[in-house]
Amino acid sequence: MSESSTAVVGQPADLRSGTRLWTRDLVLIILVNLCVFTNHIMSLATFPFFIQSLGGTEAVAGICAAVFSFIAVIVRPFVGWWLDNGVRRIALVIGLVLMGLAPFGYVFVPMMTLAIALRMVHGIGLSFSNSTTATVASDVICKPRFAEGMGYFGMATALASAIAPALGLSLMEGFGFKVLYAVAAAIAVVGLVLFSFVGAPRVDVPRKKLDLRTIINRDSLPASVTMLVFMFTFGALENFVAIYASENGLPSGSIYFLVMSGMLLLVRVTLGKLVDEKGEAIFVYTCNAAMLVAFLLLAFAPSVVTYVLSAVLAGYAFGGLEPSLQSMAVHTSTDATRGSANSTFLCGYDIGYGLGGGAAGVLISSLGYSAMWAIVSLACVVSVLIYALWARHSDTSFTKRLAGAGR
Repeated sequence: MSESSTAVVGQPADLRSGTRLWTRDLVLIILVNLCVFTNHIMSLATFPFFIQSLGGTEAVAGICAAVFSFIAVIVRPFVGWWLDNGVRRIALVIGLVLMGLAPFGYVFVPMMTLAIALRMVHGIGLSFSNSTTATVASDVICKPRFAEGMGYFGMATALASAIAPALGLSLMEGFGFKVLYAVAAAIAVVGLVLFSFVGAPRVDVPRKKLDLRTIINRDSLPASVTMLVFMFTFGALENFVAIYASENGLPSGSIYFLVMSGMLLLVRVTLGKLVDEKGEAIFVYTCNAAMLVAFLLLAFAPSVVTYVLSAVLAGYAFGGLEPSLQSMAVHTSTDATRGSANSTFLCGYDIGYGLGGGAAGVLISSLGYSAMWAIVSLACVVSVLIYALWARHSDTSFTKRLAGAGR
């Protein structure tokens, strides 16, 4: 089958202009995204331990997180350009194949430099995979319920965040790294099989030249930069909260991720319609406030109760903010710009995540965990300022659009 057709294949013309949300293609692409993020997060949660097994420190683990995100950022804009030229299926196949191969490589090359190189391959695979799944989801979701649909699409991330760290840590502790990464590879294969049944990823668009204007979507920048700064916190949290817990007598990191993801899932199921109805501002303000408090609890009042409360607040923060800003970044795009809109947003996600993980590793090595949590929490303040001074006033803002409609 060709990559192009005269319309989005597998979807009636009146569907995207109607209000029907749930279709077979949406369900399947959510499941594929679940596989992508389960593979990614179970590797992410355990990779610092793998680096330690090779003789590395928290600083080295932080550098690995930065390298992973750096290569993803380099590759992702070109993936977005490819997607804007009508490619969907091949891009996701490449991504899933790489996400399956990289985990196998970890256990067969127990050397620091090769492990970092394979981590970069994993980052390339993630760039192809989640840029494409987000774009396919954007293709099939009806416009009147776009933010709601993207929230449901993001449930895959929530479920993966709930099950993947616990699954990864349990496999690592019970069976070792070989079994852990073999399972991660198998999950990528499952995603590949599921995607073979998706009938929607072929669109017909004019071919676009490769230049800065076609790989960076300017309309997506306000939401992307707001998300970039917020992701400093999430990069620090996902890379180091498990090790922090093990070194401070707190419950397992898998407990933190399970509680966080349960809250994340609850937010996306119950509050997904709010962005369409009220705008994204409510989530930007409250979610940044929640993450700020979550980090301050870890920094200054570590106990079992505050550890669990921090997980609840972090789950609300990421569960509300990520789909809200991604919807803001993408909802005004067309078939010819949807790929670059998603890739630009996800570049912001990756940059913030990588810089947050890298900075956290350096801060831990030089100042300790408490100082790290406190310093990184300031990213929430900066994220709010960026949104209030710039992003809130952009033409892509749901909040601005709804305020204008109310006049």
